[in-house]
Amino acid sequence: MTVDDTTSGAGAQPPSGPSVHATPHHEVDHTAEPTDDPLAIRLEQLILGADRRYTPFQAARTAGVSMDLASRFWRAMGFADIGQAKALTEADVLALRRLAGLVEAGLLSEPMAIQVARSTGQTTARLAEWQIDSFLEGLTEPPEPGMTRTEVTYPLIELLLPELQEFLVYVWRRQLAAATGRVVQAADDEEMVDRRLAVGFADLVGFTRLTRRLEEEELGELVEAFETTSADLVAAHGGRLIKTLGDEVLFAADDAGTAAEIALRLIEAMTQDETMPALRVGIAFGTVTTRMGDVFGTTVNLASRLTSIAPKDAVLVDGAFAEELTRTGDAPASEAQAAEEAAVAEKERQEGMEPTAAHTYRYGLQPMWQRPVRGLGVVEPWLLARRGTS
Repeated sequence: MTVDDTTSGAGAQPPSGPSVHATPHHEVDHTAEPTDDPLAIRLEQLILGADRRYTPFQAARTAGVSMDLASRFWRAMGFADIGQAKALTEADVLALRRLAGLVEAGLLSEPMAIQVARSTGQTTARLAEWQIDSFLEGLTEPPEPGMTRTEVTYPLIELLLPELQEFLVYVWRRQLAAATGRVVQAADDEEMVDRRLAVGFADLVGFTRLTRRLEEEELGELVEAFETTSADLVAAHGGRLIKTLGDEVLFAADDAGTAAEIALRLIEAMTQDETMPALRVGIAFGTVTTRMGDVFGTTVNLASRLTSIAPKDAVLVDGAFAEELTRTGDAPASEAQAAEEAAVAEKERQEGMEPTAAHTYRYGLQPMWQRPVRGLGVVEPWLLARRGTS
């Protein structure tokens, strides 16, 4: 391991260093020296609760961790390379000890500890960037003429830091409890990793054209509104938002009925907003591999392809999804079946008999033309619609 592979850890990212979200194929080839800006140093000390004391080599040695392992942990967390600058704190040493201790105790394998570092680093990096861009930046504008940003930023961070920290831990514990609950309810060990899920993509139509027409601020507001609406609807109806991609969101649900409701709610919400472009949704049902909060596999690819061919303001689903909706009684096998059931019930009423309770279906399915889908062969998509009230 070279010195250039070392970096700060446990949140001690040098303020002026470029953040590197490393992957196994990404090599860091630059050195980011920590800033000497007085305000930045004061803010770093406030946030980290400690002064700079160690070079990367000294931190690794103090933690009793090899330089090679320390470098891999720091790189996985996504921190910028700082060479041998004295920029690390006691918190960095403690973080190394904890991760290495989990490995030594046999609670985590070394590759799993690296994954923990990577997933935590990537998630919190995005959170921190979002909070600075969308939250703190606006609040640190001087409230009165003549006040400097320096006079506003430090006391504001001092007040917000403990509250944001407590809230972060609360949300993480809640999410961990929910995820753990899903795992223990899995039918078997294989299902914990390779699970049968409904996976859906929702995509704004004509987004590329919008980027050329709208001002940057308008475009940002539109994307934020889309992501916020999508996240709220997915969560409210029992799904999980996997990730957002600007003009597209990826969500998953444990059952087809939940995914169908989310998809139709998304279409309905966007069509009611005149500022929003049309939306199209594609959903597939099947085995999905989950890794680090993301989903992979043929089912995900099929959902993406269905989205690309879906009509505007419509939901296309695959055959497996249609079968699952029918199996659970959320949709009839055909409209003819639903009509026959309704006719039988009506005839019984007319003859004064106790009518057979007609099944109330939530959704309808209309078969579409079979078509070849790149990389997946020929598929028969179904058009999903709402029937009656939910």
